[in-house]
Amino acid sequence: MVFFRFTCTSCGKATEEEALRCPLCDEPMDVEADLPSSFPPVKPKETLMERFRDFFPFADPRSDLSLGEGFTPLVDMEALGRSFGLSSLWAKNEGANPTWSFKDRGTLTGVIHAMEMGYDRIGTVSTGNMAASVAAYGARAGIETVVLVNKGLPREKLGPIAMYGPRLIKVDGDYGRLYHESLRIGKKLGIYFINSDAPFRVIGSKTISYEIWEQLNRSVPDWVVVPVSAGGNLRGIVQGFVDLVSMGLLNRLPRFLVVQAEGCSPIVKAFEEGAEKVRRFDSPHTVAHAIENPFPPSGNQVLRLVRANGWSCKAVSEDSIIEAQRALAFNGLFVQPASAVALAGLKKAMADGTVEQGQSAALILTGAGLKYTAVFGQHDLSWTQCSLDKLEKALR
Repeated sequence: MVFFRFTCTSCGKATEEEALRCPLCDEPMDVEADLPSSFPPVKPKETLMERFRDFFPFADPRSDLSLGEGFTPLVDMEALGRSFGLSSLWAKNEGANPTWSFKDRGTLTGVIHAMEMGYDRIGTVSTGNMAASVAAYGARAGIETVVLVNKGLPREKLGPIAMYGPRLIKVDGDYGRLYHESLRIGKKLGIYFINSDAPFRVIGSKTISYEIWEQLNRSVPDWVVVPVSAGGNLRGIVQGFVDLVSMGLLNRLPRFLVVQAEGCSPIVKAFEEGAEKVRRFDSPHTVAHAIENPFPPSGNQVLRLVRANGWSCKAVSEDSIIEAQRALAFNGLFVQPASAVALAGLKKAMADGTVEQGQSAALILTGAGLKYTAVFGQHDLSWTQCSLDKLEKALR
C-alpha cells in the first residue's frame, strides 16, 4: 500500500486511519500523499489512472475498472467569449464522461480505494448523477452496490440508475440527514459509501485541473467557474491546481467563481451574509436539480477557500439558468441546467465587475443535457411539418 494520510480541512487533525469525516469536528477530510517530481509524459492508450498514477496513492491504477473516463474536451467558445468581452472562454465538457457527468472521475478513484481497503460492498447517496456513476462502476467492478435516493426522485432519473443493477432504495426522510446516516450504517455494515465529498472521491476531480493545464499548453485561465452543490468537485479542482503550484509548474492559482442557483444557494447566502458557517437552506427548489443540496457537506470548506483566496460566489435566477442552457446549445453544447449555472454565473459576475473585460475563463460543464429532458418544457422549442411532395417548397 502506498503511504497517504487524511487531514481535516478545518482543524488540521491528521490520521492514517480511514476517515470519511473528521472525528473531532465532523468537517471533510483531504487526502495527502507525495507528489511526483515531474509531470508524466503522454503515452498512447493510457487510462485516466494510468496517465496520472503518480499523483494518487494507489498500489495499482486498475485499468480493468476504467470505462474511458476523463480526457474530456476543453472546447474553445470563441464566439460566446467574444460576445461577453472576454479574451478567451473555454468549456470543460464533463458530459463526455461514460455516464455523462464529472462524477465518473471520483467514482473511479473511490472504487479503487474501496477495493484496496478490502471492501466488497460500495454505496452512495445521490439525486442522480452520482447514483448512475457509482452503479456503473460497481457493475464494472463486479461488487455489490447500494444506491440511496430521495423518495421524490422521478422515474426518468430512476431508470438510468436501475439499468446497472444496483440495490436501489428510495428513502423517505430528510436528504441532509440521509448523508450522515449512510456513513453510520456503512461503517456498521461494511459498506464503503462514496458520497459527494468522500476524500477519495474528491481527489478524482484533481484530474480536471491537470487536463485543463495541459490543454492550455501548461497555463491556466484567469477564472475557473464551477457550479457547486456538495462542494467536493470544487475542492478537488482547487487541489489539482495547488498540486501544480507545489510542483513548480504554475506560479499562481486561477481565481474561482462559485455559482449556485438562487433556489438553493446555502454557500452563496453564507458568503454574502458574512457567516462563518453554512446553514441549511430552507425550501430548496430549482430547475438545476443536480445541485439542489440544501446543506452541503463541504460547504464550510468551500466558504473558507473562497474567503482565504479572495474569490467570489454568485447565485443565479431560474430564468438566467434556462437562458444560459439555450446559449450553450446555440454554441453546440447541450448541457443539463446545473451545468448552465456556470455560464449564468459568469454573465452575472461580468455585469457587476467581478470578472473584468479582457480576462479569460473556463466553465466546468458538469453534465450532459440528456440527463434531464424534463427541462424541454421550459424552453420555447418549435418545429414544422410538411408532406414529402412539398419538402422542396418548405426548404426554400
